Amino acid sequence: MKVLHVIPSISPTLGGPTQVVLNLVKALRECKVEAEIVTTNDNVDAPLYQLTEYEQVPVWFLPKSSVSLKEYFFSPAITKWLWQNIQNYDILDNHYLFSYASTCAGAIARWQNIPYTVRTMGQLAPWALAQSRRKKQIYSLLIERHNLHRAAAIHCTSEGEVEDVRNFGIKTPTVTLPLGVNQPETLPDAKQKIRELYQINQTTPIVLFLSRLHYKKRPDLLIRSLSKLALNQTKFHLILAGTGEPEYLEYLQKLVSDSGLTAQTTFSGFVTGKDKDLLLQGSDIFVLPSFSENFGIAVAEALAEGLPVIITPDIQIAPEISRANAGLIVPGEEETIASAIVQLLATPEQRYQLGENGKKLVKERYSWNAIACQLTEAYRTIIEKQTLPNNINFS
Repeated sequence: MKVLHVIPSISPTLGGPTQVVLNLVKALRECKVEAEIVTTNDNVDAPLYQLTEYEQVPVWFLPKSSVSLKEYFFSPAITKWLWQNIQNYDILDNHYLFSYASTCAGAIARWQNIPYTVRTMGQLAPWALAQSRRKKQIYSLLIERHNLHRAAAIHCTSEGEVEDVRNFGIKTPTVTLPLGVNQPETLPDAKQKIRELYQINQTTPIVLFLSRLHYKKRPDLLIRSLSKLALNQTKFHLILAGTGEPEYLEYLQKLVSDSGLTAQTTFSGFVTGKDKDLLLQGSDIFVLPSFSENFGIAVAEALAEGLPVIITPDIQIAPEISRANAGLIVPGEEETIASAIVQLLATPEQRYQLGENGKKLVKERYSWNAIACQLTEAYRTIIEKQTLPNNINFS
């Protein structure tokens, strides 16, 4: 079986989507599936037009256009490459909506009778559809709905995402599979080391935000919530780990300054590898008050490290976290976020229990190998032209 994953970019700065496709393809290959990626060279220095080993998986990098719109990644080179090479694969797995590479791949796959699946990646959630609403309505009418209707299956990561697909009027079969998390290497004395690295007092608890710094993720809400705690002289240090658009970073920095939190806040920038593990193992609480997440890979990574999480119901794995008692699910409001943080800061026993429950949840549910092997079953059914049920739920 030969599978091609199509994604507009695997820039490290995109965080979750990049890690997902790289880890998924790696796990598929371990399940004896000949999986590859084709993408643009967005923010990646790699050879073009040749199969390159990148982060331990085979990737075709093609040039994006210099006039590409933001996050659309227009690439005539991908069009030509797909047209010439798509017959070499049994099935395509397209990542993203409203982006050139996946749109183009779907159209060419239909023309050349190659089956394809689509990962909507939360882009059909009400909040996501409300962003640039008119452009998405036109794009959907002309292109995206046809892409979705003609797909062999849509890969969803939660029941909430399936509901979003159905509410969008798409009746294509769905395959519900969560995403995976790599088991972390335990770093001795992480709490001490992280405080030494960022010059934080050893007795000060660390509140961690680790994700792309984007208004969708609402780091500004976390800052405003913590400013309320600072007024009550609650001890904490906030680490904002991630990167984003310069204008938004400036806004967050000014918000921190205006809230009187400069001495209690660190902007660590983008972190990965052991630096990220150190942050996750050395912090005391993870908070992501996002408007919308189809899965929330950063949340799952925090759970894997045993870090208790505070998230909003709009993160679609929230029901699983609630059932496992692995974190606090609270409305995205200043008072409720602040109250949840105070609760966990005051109860180390609860933090420990939530952390242990989170590690157990990840081991049982979010294994990349198990997920890849289950996805392989869905691929095989599609390739053999068997009829899929309305929803295959592996979760």
